[in-house]
Amino acid sequence: MRELCLPAGLNGVTLEQLDGMKFARRRVKAGEVLYHAGEKFGFIYAVRSGTFKTVITLRDGREQVTGFHLAGDVMGLDGLANGKHATVAIALEDAEICAIPYHQLADLAAQHPSLHGAIARLMSRELVREHEVMLLLASMNAEERLAAFLLNVSTRMRNRGYSATEFHLRMSRAEIGSYLGMKLETVSRTFSAFQQQGLLKVDKKHVRILDLAALAQRCEMRMQ
Repeated sequence: MRELCLPAGLNGVTLEQLDGMKFARRRVKAGEVLYHAGEKFGFIYAVRSGTFKTVITLRDGREQVTGFHLAGDVMGLDGLANGKHATVAIALEDAEICAIPYHQLADLAAQHPSLHGAIARLMSRELVREHEVMLLLASMNAEERLAAFLLNVSTRMRNRGYSATEFHLRMSRAEIGSYLGMKLETVSRTFSAFQQQGLLKVDKKHVRILDLAALAQRCEMRMQ
């Protein structure tokens, strides 16, 4: 968490300047919108705790989930392109974020290569994630998509120091389906199939992966 709100590896002067920016921490209740599509871009948001989904509204009025953001992720970079957010960010549970004023951060980064590199890595990570989702939707069947999704959550939980094989999914089956391009019934049926095959044990939103290696064999790539 410290690396997000206060990038590590900087010299003392830079740390003092970052401290002077007074990044704002904010609590967001479950169901509350952090930012709206079309809203003026001014901040990027580090998720300190909780889970968010980002959503776009399609021309026919349907909502499409574009991402799930866990503690340790950064949101809001979609606003860099034209100065306005392209998605809506909604908390799936009570959460806390760190609001980072982007233009101040960019000005400071121009003076300090280490900070500039940290920002570049954040942007690169988001681009890679979007590319992986495109591959996921274009080339995988239902079982492969859900397996890749669960492996992604597993990896992200492990990287944050939590269990890689047992976690609580804060998103609904319908939201998972929207993200993966699958119908709700298909998501539920695939979860049941994995459970029958001895890969998972599912209790509502709580998931325990019984055979991580076998689950990985269900998909052709791992999302990082």
